[in-house]
Amino acid sequence: MSTQSLTSAAVINSQELLKHWQGHRGLTRRTIEAFPEDKLFSYSLGGMRPFSVLVYEFLGMAVPGLKGIATGTWQKWADAEKVNTKAELLALWDQATAEINEIWATIPPQRFEEQDVAFGMWPGTCISFILYFIDNEIHHRGQSYVYLRSLGIEPPAFWDRH
Repeated sequence: MSTQSLTSAAVINSQELLKHWQGHRGLTRRTIEAFPEDKLFSYSLGGMRPFSVLVYEFLGMAVPGLKGIATGTWQKWADAEKVNTKAELLALWDQATAEINEIWATIPPQRFEEQDVAFGMWPGTCISFILYFIDNEIHHRGQSYVYLRSLGIEPPAFWDRH
């Protein structure tokens, strides 16, 4: 096999990447569900932020970030709407999940490899931004697993991203 065919072959396509991300988002949703209502917005350890604050970070990054990727026009870093109940937070999560699917379909394939500056602050390729959105969610979801375990609650299986 030639080196040319190896270096130009895609390892993962756009739809597979979206499915991968949405799998992580589904796991994060189940993690939100696992939190007791009274702990979701207030519980923390070692000076770390409550999980709801981390979820707001994910929400403020995903849809606004994909809009920037899709259009090339970046808004200022978005603050997610703040809510007071788990049900409201899950509704925001579900709304963002649907928006991600809608926006994703509008991203031209070549856009993933284009250079841009996310939120006017971070240079990189559009694919690097998406990978950061996913990595950031995984990182902070791990933090939430520590919270849940400290509360005596078994978190969802990290590998179950159906």
